Amino acid sequence: MQLHKTSQYAIRILSYIANSSDTLLSAKVLSETLDISYKYLTKIMTELVNGGFILSIRGREGGYKLVKSASEITILEILNYFKELEEYNECILGTGFCNPNNKCILHDQWLEPKGLITKMFAETTLDNFDSEHFKI
Repeated sequence: MQLHKTSQYAIRILSYIANSSDTLLSAKVLSETLDISYKYLTKIMTELVNGGFILSIRGREGGYKLVKSASEITILEILNYFKELEEYNECILGTGFCNPNNKCILHDQWLEPKGLITKMFAETTLDNFDSEHFKI
């Protein structure tokens, strides 16, 4: 399983902001530091503002900061906002959507690992990411 680029970048952006000791960060600094194209980063930043994850402060001394503390933002919240897990309900064998009434041959075996992955996303918050110990 691999997350879409937008979700990957959103998590990296939010993690970096969370580890930036309450200083406002500009889109330019984020773009250069995280090696994300400025245009793509600003689109994601707009989404993160609209989703209530970050606050945009305009002006010469402006920038971005988290709306809530890093310990209150789970990876699952971010992934749900970007609709990342919607296709997670598709059959892993590519036969469309699986459900208890329309199962593929791996449906029942996939339920436990899928549940564990979802639990991991739900229990992981931005404060679990320390930029000194993990690459962002």
